[in-house]
Amino acid sequence: MSDPHLLDYLTKFFPILVFIFAALAFGVGTLVVSHFAQPRYPEPEKLSVYECGAEPFSDARMPFPVRYYIFAMLFVIFDVEVIFLYPWAVVFTKIGVIGLIEMLIFIGLFVLAYVYAWRKGALEWD
Repeated sequence: MSDPHLLDYLTKFFPILVFIFAALAFGVGTLVVSHFAQPRYPEPEKLSVYECGAEPFSDARMPFPVRYYIFAMLFVIFDVEVIFLYPWAVVFTKIGVIGLIEMLIFIGLFVLAYVYAWRKGALEWD
């Protein structure tokens, strides 16, 4: 540790190391304190399966229909499109007409995908 550059480099990152250690200590400390401080009343009613106050009538691991996943993926895709619009709007004055044309193509492709999904019935929630 006689190299002054290495020591300077390490002292720059020391606050980050302290922050990581503090975050880990807080997480582990919270779990340990809650383990010892929580009340324990192991009654049969408390240990029973809870599902909205009703007795379960089927297996909880039943598969979801594929339509649910298609709907979720379409939501994420169109949500990502909206996220891309914000940085484009921030730099719109710098990118000019070329940026406008590129964004119109981008939005046009998503509108085309939306119409396709609508026609295929992917947005119907049965």
